[in-house]
Amino acid sequence: MTGVLDGALRPPRAVLRRDTGTWGLQTALHRRGLGPVAGVDEAGRGACAGPLVIASCVLRPGDAARLDGLTDSKLMTAAARDRMFDLVRARAVDYAIVVVPTAEVDQTGVHFANIEGMRRAVAQLATHPGYVLVDGFRVPGLTAPSMPVLKGDQAAACVAAASVLAKVTRDRIMAELHEELPRYAFDVHKGYCTGLHTRALREHGPSHEHRWSYANVAAAGVAHGLRAPHRVALSVAATAVVQNGGPPQ
Repeated sequence: MTGVLDGALRPPRAVLRRDTGTWGLQTALHRRGLGPVAGVDEAGRGACAGPLVIASCVLRPGDAARLDGLTDSKLMTAAARDRMFDLVRARAVDYAIVVVPTAEVDQTGVHFANIEGMRRAVAQLATHPGYVLVDGFRVPGLTAPSMPVLKGDQAAACVAAASVLAKVTRDRIMAELHEELPRYAFDVHKGYCTGLHTRALREHGPSHEHRWSYANVAAAGVAHGLRAPHRVALSVAATAVVQNGGPPQ
């Protein structure tokens, strides 16, 4: 029985050609009858301020030429991301974007919020996927069989498309927050723990858009005699700060 279940959840073995680039994996899945293939990725996991944004995206199998230049959103210029954002939304079979507010990240923890956001992003697709490719790690509880892909936003076009949708959406949210809270320069660092952001935190203390479950934010709050504006679950309070998606510092 175990072998049957494993076979139902894992894609049949397929040979991937080097010249297929980021479209190779999803093309192989389509040819094996496991399409439509959805890609899922997030933006803002390593930030200490602002929402977490997760996107899912289903691309047309033969759209590689029309989406030329599609890759990991972090490797693209802001202008290129904006152009690709519009193109993906126009060309995609389906997509969904989920915004997890700061308060929810603090209440559940960033990893749980990310996992739950990915589930929501897949569930909100009107086109039910036959298979889901997730950037980086396994996500239990999806509505279709799935597989984590190491550096998925550089390895699978549908994941790269999801990364563009998530990042551009979040960057625009952070630009709007800058209008409300200009002292933090959210339009520059987008809520990540840069030197500029750290200096603003030390000078002004955290705002309601900062993640109070993060150690650096909590410390700045204490220094300014401030309390979190929303509930922060003690069980998820961060003991370290994630720097731009890298290891804790």
